[in-house]
Amino acid sequence: MCIMNQELEILKGIHPGIILDRKLKEKKLPKGRFALLINEYPQTLGAITKGKRNMNIPLAMKIEQELNLTEGFLMTLQIFYDIKQVKHKLLEKTNPDLSKLRRGLFWDTDMNKIDWHRQRRAVIQRVFERGNSDEKAEITRFYGDIEIKQFTKKPGQMHA
Repeated sequence: MCIMNQELEILKGIHPGIILDRKLKEKKLPKGRFALLINEYPQTLGAITKGKRNMNIPLAMKIEQELNLTEGFLMTLQIFYDIKQVKHKLLEKTNPDLSKLRRGLFWDTDMNKIDWHRQRRAVIQRVFERGNSDEKAEITRFYGDIEIKQFTKKPGQMHA
């Protein structure tokens, strides 16, 4: 069990299909033949090994039994992969894509230390005063049209 935990720590966040592909190559087992051996469609196994389809419990159990892997290993990898994907999506919502913003736009501060939510008015105004179209598009994607309109109104404009 300790070996599985060490291996999981190393493999956290990797799609289980990639690990399955590696295990099959180590054993010199062709994917199609292995799929038929465990009574699965070769296309299903191919999609999983390419990371295009998620692992499910019944399939994971068949694979683990046939390859003599610890029960639950592949599903544990799937869960860690799913967690990584959710974290990535949440991160997209908590910060704009900094690769789309020039450092020079925020010359007076460390971009990694900006509180993008508390300082949204200043960020929006700066980007819309000095940013290029790609930077404006990224800030609009991140904050949404309503926030952008609220903070880019000219003084004295009437509310619609």
